[in-house]
Amino acid sequence: MEVRARAPGKIILAGEHAVVHGSTAVAAAIDLYTYVSLCFPENDDTLKLQLKDMALEFSWPVGRIKEALPNLGGSLPSAPISCSPELISSITALIDQQNIPEAKIGLISGVSTFLWLYTSIQGFKPAKVVVTSELPLGSGLGSSAAFCVSLSAALLALSDSVELDHSHRGWLMFGESELELVNKWAFEGEKIIHGKPSGIDNTVSTYGNMIMYKLGSLACIKSNMPLKMLVTNTKIGRNTRALVAGVSERTSRHHDAMTAVFKAVDFISMELSSIIQAPAPDDHATTEKEGKIEELMEMNQGLLQCMGVTHASIETVLQTTLKYKLASKLTGAGGGGCVLTFLPSQVSGAVVDKVIAELESCGFQCFIAGIGGNGLEINFGGSS
Repeated sequence: MEVRARAPGKIILAGEHAVVHGSTAVAAAIDLYTYVSLCFPENDDTLKLQLKDMALEFSWPVGRIKEALPNLGGSLPSAPISCSPELISSITALIDQQNIPEAKIGLISGVSTFLWLYTSIQGFKPAKVVVTSELPLGSGLGSSAAFCVSLSAALLALSDSVELDHSHRGWLMFGESELELVNKWAFEGEKIIHGKPSGIDNTVSTYGNMIMYKLGSLACIKSNMPLKMLVTNTKIGRNTRALVAGVSERTSRHHDAMTAVFKAVDFISMELSSIIQAPAPDDHATTEKEGKIEELMEMNQGLLQCMGVTHASIETVLQTTLKYKLASKLTGAGGGGCVLTFLPSQVSGAVVDKVIAELESCGFQCFIAGIGGNGLEINFGGSS
């Protein structure tokens, strides 16, 4: 049997950086997905991982994996545990044999996560796993979390830890307890990749729609209006850790002023979540809500500039979209990465096409994404 899982990426609608200092953040799923397919071929004694978008394939004899990781083996997939530093060393040794190209050396943590999750949940079975993604890597859209969630789901779907309808054709949603288990495994995978993740990315990718997050407290919220964003990937890499540290240093130099900035961001996040959840009974109400969302995005962007996390590429996107009277803000760490531009329901396709053409002429990459859609879904060989 073959199983496919898909999990969405995420955006931060409001509250990035300020969340570290006690403010509320609002994050949402986007309808760009990472897909993982899993099957158990006969007459094969290897575990294969194919990263289709990068034209890379890795292969390990299962006997070699068993020698390197004898204490794993899929015995307790219903009880996620953390990967120890000793295990990471053993896994790294397995990956070192694969001769990863120098340009792709950043993939090592993702491949390590794959080996650990696979062996922890499925043990030492030969298998073929294929990964494809609509999400650009390292751009702040939650690509690593979508990978961890979809991989964990595919592995658990063919384990004894979850009960799913294997006869169902088409995309199937997990039950609440299964989602909780997937999310826990995915979080452990995110730890291997990021060290100390907040848990926001994997939670949004697992459950979909939107969440509010504040100092360890997560609450799922549901949008009562369709939202669309133009997502512009500046393709400028950034050092998230350094950007977070820069905000903290600025806070230590200007404590009272920055405290006021963070408090303002908190109000923006709270108001945004209220607007999104409020009903919009007619077009007039929708237009009014969209106008408020645009203003809040502009205000949040101004406060992010106060924090010192903007970049020339982000400013280019902001100025370009402003010419067309569209509101934008950076999403994620800043310093490059991605910018969100709100697309109100009445904006014309011709205007959107012009904006995209102008942004792409700057060397940027553009996507149109629906906001707040489904989270994790699974497919047992049916239509995609």
